[in-house]
This record gives sequence, C-alpha cells and structure tokens, in this order.
Amino acid sequence: MEIKEADIKEFIQLALKEDVGDGDHTSLSTIPADAQGKARLIVKDDGILAGVELAKAIFNEVDPELEVEVLMQDGEEIKYGDIAFYVSGKDQSILTAERLVLNCMQRMSGIATTTRDIVKKLEGTKCKVLDTRKTTPNFRLPEKWAVKIGGGVNHRTGLYDMILIKDNHVDYAGGIKNALQAAKKYLKETGRELPIEIEVRDLKELELALEEGGLVRIMLDNFDYDLTREALQIIDGRFPVESSGGITPDTVRAYAECGVDFVSMGYLTHSVKSLDLSLKAVK
Repeated sequence: MEIKEADIKEFIQLALKEDVGDGDHTSLSTIPADAQGKARLIVKDDGILAGVELAKAIFNEVDPELEVEVLMQDGEEIKYGDIAFYVSGKDQSILTAERLVLNCMQRMSGIATTTRDIVKKLEGTKCKVLDTRKTTPNFRLPEKWAVKIGGGVNHRTGLYDMILIKDNHVDYAGGIKNALQAAKKYLKETGRELPIEIEVRDLKELELALEEGGLVRIMLDNFDYDLTREALQIIDGRFPVESSGGITPDTVRAYAECGVDFVSMGYLTHSVKSLDLSLKAVK
C-alpha cells in the first residue's frame, strides 16, 4: 500500500471534522488564546512504536506553527517510561490535536507490535505475513500503515486495486473456470491491468484454477497442514501460494513451514490491543 500525502491529509481532515466540529469549545473557553506550552508523548506499554509521522501531520494540520521534537521513530522498540516526542506551541492547538494523535498512535502501535511478533515467528522461513480488508471503516490507511511499520506486507488496499476471486464470487459465477474467464474478459474489455488472485477451497478447485491460469497468486482457504503440503506439490512452484482462513499466532509458523509464500491474517487488524500512550503537559 502506497502511503500518499494527499490521502493522509484527507484522513486527518475527516477525523478532525468528526471530533472538533465547529470548535474545541472546552479549550477555547478555558485556555487563553495566546498561551504557549509544551507536551510530551509518554509510553506506558512495551511494544513497537507507530504513528509518529502521522502525529506530525495531525499537529501540522491543526496548527502549522506547532513544533514537534521527535525522540523515537516509527518501528522502534519502546518500553514503559519512554518519551517518544515533545510538541510545543499554542496550548489550545495541542489540546485540539491530542485525542486524534493518541487514538491513531495507540491503535497503530498495537498493530505494529502484533505484526512484529508474527514476523519474528516467521524468521527462518520464506513466508511473509499479509494483512486483509478486515480493517476499521475509514481507518484502513493508518492500520495498513502500521502493518508495514511492524514488518508485514500489505495485501490489496481495497476492492479497486486487485481482482481477488473468493468463495462467494466463485459460487455466484457458477464455478472456478467461469469466474476466471469472466475476470479476464472484463479486464480485456475495460483495458484495466489488475492482478488476479483466486481462493480455492479444495484440491478439485485448485486443479481447475491451474488449468485456467492467468493468476498472480493462489489462496488456499482453510486448508489444514497436510492438505496445504499436498496442494503445494500439485502447484509445483507455478504460482506463489497464500494460506488464509483463521490463522493465528499459534498456527502461523506451522503454515509457513509447509512452504507457502504468504499467510494472510485478519488478526493483525481486528484482534489487537492498543498500546497505552499518554500526551501530558510539561509544567
């Protein structure tokens, strides 16, 4: 997933609109407009830091005159008591940005930490961990960004940048071959250049997919270890292979050792615990 400055700006503007509305009236009513101060981002958990660059962009969007002194970068290991950065400038601006910065960084750091743990479990194998579309609506950009920071690999960004034919597509299309043929015809007629991946549920569907071809990757959906190894023998290196379906931190290494190229895990974004971070005024 390419992290574009324009997309980051749009995300921040929508998030501020949701949170600030027509004004941060608590800060406006209690803090003098010309009051200047400083705050620090305090780490209260162990893990991997993520969201520093996004935080800088949030502060800049709220008030371009805010200054951020970064002490720790995205991807660094953090521990309780660390200070990630200082921000200084108008007190009102710091307070307006505070919750959005924390919401993003806490969630992103949790995802990066979980992803780094999975990456470590895969060390010594050729397998890479992929994220999925099981993300929080309107928060996909930070979540997939956090996966990258943690050392994972982004799968497709959305429905628009890849043709990924899954079980329901196959069933509605009337089978593997019908779905693949229709997808290739669609690309030809529309002039689009999109990669095609297909999900197979058993060895019969796998054989049909191999016969039809035109793929960049085959996804083995809910295959057990023995069936995965058998499928890999049949594929025989003709296509990269992705294992998917309920893979957990406890099972990910075993799938990697079967010889697959990728494992995709919704777990990275839908089952993580946010890290505890706090933005506190420096008195």
